[in-house]
Amino acid sequence: MITKPTTPDLEWTELDQRAVDTARVLAADAVQKVGNGHPGTAMSLAPAAYTLFQKVMRHDPADPEWVGRDRFVLSAGHSSLTLYTQLYLAGFGLELDDLKSFRTWGSRTPGHPEYGHTPGVETTTGPLGQGVANAVGMAMASRYERGLFDPEGPEGASPFDHFIYCIAGDGCLQEGISAEASSLAGHQKLGNLILLWDDNHISIEGDTETAISEDTVKRYEAYGWHVQRVAPKPDGDLDPHALYDAIEQARKVTDRPSFIAMRSIIAWPAPHAQNTEAAHGSALGEEEVAATKRVLGFDPEQTFEVSDEVVGHTRKALERGRQAKAEWEKSFQEWRNRAGEHVAEFDRISKGELPTGWEEKLPVFETGKGVATRAASGKVLQALGAVVPELWGGSADLAGSNNTTIDKNSSFLPADNPLPSADPYGRTVHFGIREHSMAAEMNGIALHGNTRVYGGTFLVFSDYMRNAVRLSALMHLPVTYVWTHDSIGLGEDGPTHQPVEHLASLRAIPGLNVVRPADANETVIAWREILRRWTKEFGKGAPHGLALTRQGVPAYEPNEDTARGGYVLAEAEGGAPEVILIATGSEVHLAVEAREQLQAEGVPTRVVSMPSVEWFEEQEQGYRDSVLPPSVKARVAVEAGIGLTWHRFVGDAGRIVSLEHFGASADGKVLFREFGFTPENVAAAARESIAAARR
Repeated sequence: MITKPTTPDLEWTELDQRAVDTARVLAADAVQKVGNGHPGTAMSLAPAAYTLFQKVMRHDPADPEWVGRDRFVLSAGHSSLTLYTQLYLAGFGLELDDLKSFRTWGSRTPGHPEYGHTPGVETTTGPLGQGVANAVGMAMASRYERGLFDPEGPEGASPFDHFIYCIAGDGCLQEGISAEASSLAGHQKLGNLILLWDDNHISIEGDTETAISEDTVKRYEAYGWHVQRVAPKPDGDLDPHALYDAIEQARKVTDRPSFIAMRSIIAWPAPHAQNTEAAHGSALGEEEVAATKRVLGFDPEQTFEVSDEVVGHTRKALERGRQAKAEWEKSFQEWRNRAGEHVAEFDRISKGELPTGWEEKLPVFETGKGVATRAASGKVLQALGAVVPELWGGSADLAGSNNTTIDKNSSFLPADNPLPSADPYGRTVHFGIREHSMAAEMNGIALHGNTRVYGGTFLVFSDYMRNAVRLSALMHLPVTYVWTHDSIGLGEDGPTHQPVEHLASLRAIPGLNVVRPADANETVIAWREILRRWTKEFGKGAPHGLALTRQGVPAYEPNEDTARGGYVLAEAEGGAPEVILIATGSEVHLAVEAREQLQAEGVPTRVVSMPSVEWFEEQEQGYRDSVLPPSVKARVAVEAGIGLTWHRFVGDAGRIVSLEHFGASADGKVLFREFGFTPENVAAAARESIAAARR
């Protein structure tokens, strides 16, 4: 439908229009000053961003972390000035000097918005489509949070009800991740999500006719969204009245997410640069910037021109924010008076604390019994589900294999879903076969706050998730990936499903902690440590990836040093160790058996289990040296993947029993034998290392 500019409720003055045009010239000046950037979209989107920040959203610029705020996600992160100019005008803490230092060393205005770096930035965006999925995750988290703290509150009147607004561009909607996330949002009927599409028909290579001809609006209708198309003004500029009316209509639709298509002209109203691909990612040039200023009534000789009247007008957002927060706090206090035990949960969770006695609920597994670590992880989740209500999650359609069902009778689904387990506030999330968007949605859930999320798939499919995983590490988000079927041990599915390079590749992501427990009891302690690291006492958070076995592995006695990343599982007998065997996951028991052979030959052998290289490297040097004494040069690392991780641990005399090629389709035990993952081969490698160390 076409939304006509007939809304009488929007007050739009000459100062409002001057503020919009000020944002446009600031964007042009900022890019021109640094010599690079993306001015065009920020110029054309200024009316939309201004309408959101000044006329629509509930926020308090003086308190960007206010729990009752609406969230704004700029998925088109290359147009970061769209956001920075509004944060400056509204009073979030950015000032004119910050815009002048755009994209320079140490500035608060980097090339793409960075979470935790700039006040008011809700998520790190830039890789296109990630922000759309983040926004879907935030909308999911908002609903779950409401169920956690105020399930009986009247619809639309709970202090935990708010909206998620997202601006996306053509590139965002071409990326497959946005299709995955938008499909899930429609299925989940996320009525608190409003997505605004900047339909400017321009990408880096020119007119989008080069690459796309679908009817995007109909696509979103097919996803089950409420859709509207906003017509521009006759001169091509975005119409704030039409846009405001469309947003108000979208806010009234509570049973579906809303999609608003905004036809815009990139770099409007630059006389020669508008509607060109050059305006997408290049400075306009001094002459074009000056010409644009003349069109808008600004002095072409001035740069970063902002009148006191404009700033005085836009900074009234501070007072509006104060009033909005004060009104919200009244409803919040009313909630506190009626919500009973939910209040204590909110206070605990908002403090970053875990429930008293939660660790006592964790299982302990019988020593010697063969248990798949994926199964042990599932037992942990079921145990935690009863005592940690903020913990929720699921799988990319592999829950039965990943063992990620925290409650089989409680599925996070809209109330009218036909499944008997459907619950709008359910614990178990069915992400569907959408690994990439699952990871980005998890980021959005973590960013929203007040809940803790996990998501599972096979380790080999972490490739689909990688960009979102990288962003979780970049943002220090406490999300947990449950990656199962972690080696050739999964067997007959063959090389397409057998991860080989994945562990090393994931360990290469700075800030991501990869944990590959050796057995069921290490899995329990690993989960416990991950939850402990979610608490505020650890400062900045970090994502964790659990790599878990499909096949059973023998359980050892629980060892608290699992939480230190590496420890002595079996000590050398008959003297100081002559060789150290370092192993992870399902290969630890091979190292233990190889040790028995070496010890029988009179070779004192130590076995080190190293479930997490990252955790181990956090430890003080003294502890690391006690586990891996520098004096012991003979070392063997054993892992059913490429050996890239292990060279720095084994040294020049060391040996690595690894897999430097793809797997095959056969029983897992056969593959381990055929590819050299046997106690005999590990022992042979140890003898070679001992000989090399003596040379």
